[in-house]
Amino acid sequence: MRGAVLIALLAAPVAAQDVYPLPEGCRAYVTIQMRDCSVSHHFTCAGDPEGYQHRVDLDEEGLSYSGTIDAEAQWMASRHYRSMHSEVLEAAPADRSSMSALLAEGYDSWDFVTESPEIGPTRYVGFDRLTGDEVVIDGQRLLRTEYEIVATMADGTEVWRGTGREYVHPDWRMFLSGQSSYVMPDDSFETDGAPVEFILPGEPGFLSRNPKHGCGMVMSLLSIDTTEEISR
Repeated sequence: MRGAVLIALLAAPVAAQDVYPLPEGCRAYVTIQMRDCSVSHHFTCAGDPEGYQHRVDLDEEGLSYSGTIDAEAQWMASRHYRSMHSEVLEAAPADRSSMSALLAEGYDSWDFVTESPEIGPTRYVGFDRLTGDEVVIDGQRLLRTEYEIVATMADGTEVWRGTGREYVHPDWRMFLSGQSSYVMPDDSFETDGAPVEFILPGEPGFLSRNPKHGCGMVMSLLSIDTTEEISR
């Protein structure tokens, strides 16, 4: 089912209106406006395994990302529209990510490989840790996390590494972006995709195609796709 949803997102026509069209049989439960001039829609679809969630991100240029997570917020599949490559989780990860472990124990490690017909396999190793801090953003209670991640090619060559602080929504069982730093062999950069607004069904701006915050700023656009944003 997750593959069918991603194909439907890729094939969806550009709507004349400002509302983002979801695939048939899917229902959105929140739209999130982020600090980095992006807007994210989170939704579930009929026929999915229990606990599966989907997400699409849009920026000033349109659709940039679509992805699927399972009930443990484990990354399952994604499509990256700028680099035009897709990824799916390997069948038997060495160390699966677990939202339950993170919430119960305050720490969760992971070690898994994604398969991509365009770029080949990539291994991701790292951890998430709860900091003990809680914040409320636009009425939503979030837990602060910190993480580290290293991405390597099949031969062990390091592609990039990252560190940062994100958020977990414990009720929706998903990660939300925050402040991150990335290092590659010949470059480095920082991002801040922290949530600013949570828009629920029936509220103005729900399923809007238009990002609101941080737009118009000069930003360095680098062709790197991150884990969560192996997107959890």
